[in-house]
Amino acid sequence: MKSAGDRASKPTMSHSSAGRRAVTALTLALTLVAGLAAPARADNVDVLIRDLKTGGDYKVRLSAALSLAKLGEKRAIPAFVIALADRDKTVRGASAVALGKLVDARTPAAQRQQVVNALKNMIAKESSDSVKKQAQKALDTINAIGGAGAGTTGPVAAGSVYIHVGPMSSKAATGDNAAQRALMRRVTEKTFGKKEPSMVLAWPGGKSPSRKELDARKVPAFHVDGTLTSVTVKEKGAAATVSCKVSMLIATFPEKSVFGFLDGGASVSASNDAKDIALASEDCVAAVVEDLVSKKMIPTIKIKAGQ
Repeated sequence: MKSAGDRASKPTMSHSSAGRRAVTALTLALTLVAGLAAPARADNVDVLIRDLKTGGDYKVRLSAALSLAKLGEKRAIPAFVIALADRDKTVRGASAVALGKLVDARTPAAQRQQVVNALKNMIAKESSDSVKKQAQKALDTINAIGGAGAGTTGPVAAGSVYIHVGPMSSKAATGDNAAQRALMRRVTEKTFGKKEPSMVLAWPGGKSPSRKELDARKVPAFHVDGTLTSVTVKEKGAAATVSCKVSMLIATFPEKSVFGFLDGGASVSASNDAKDIALASEDCVAAVVEDLVSKKMIPTIKIKAGQ
């Protein structure tokens, strides 16, 4: 059963890169049917992790730190812990900031404690006031984990809806699949948090709840996942048009019985510079995922949950 019609909008975005990029067309569609999620592909960020730990020049290590943080790659957490003692203060600061973003309620308690201890040790020894402030901010963020629906203990508020976000996947022939998956997941989680705070993405204890636990607290739960189906680039002179298509799904949780498919696409203008095209691809995917979650997924879940 399809929605009344595709929805189109023309949001704009711009960045200080080689050229101005704008989302020139964005369409969304929702289909309520039964189906299966697309499998996720394996990722590989070993080179960046190696560069963060052993890069000879600080610029190499800093670039690796910034890239890993942007990817939201949690496998890099141990490398960031080591980098807190890097000889360069910019690398230490970037690593502290990254840990503040990567460590969350899903991070194993033992690893989270390791990060906390490392940040405390760094703050005690750090000579740079600016880096010390960055590390303290990261430490405060991690220590704050533990409230309702977001930490290791505490009740889930009445009227909450639990959302289990899947790993995402990418079938795109171009670009870094690991980065694309991480971007989709990050935008999905951020949009839920911003648009509908009553939908919690973490369960007390840090693990996903069982059906028995959900029923005991009378909390409806849903699983969401997505696939980047394509990214295409068409160049004309000094300009380029990047188009992307994203498919997402909604299912019950923990059964993962799919009842909704969502499709969206966008076209983004850019210069023909390789870096600008890469950034335009990110803009395209982020715009589509955000619109699908905010305009289709959240309303559908609210109806299904009886809100």
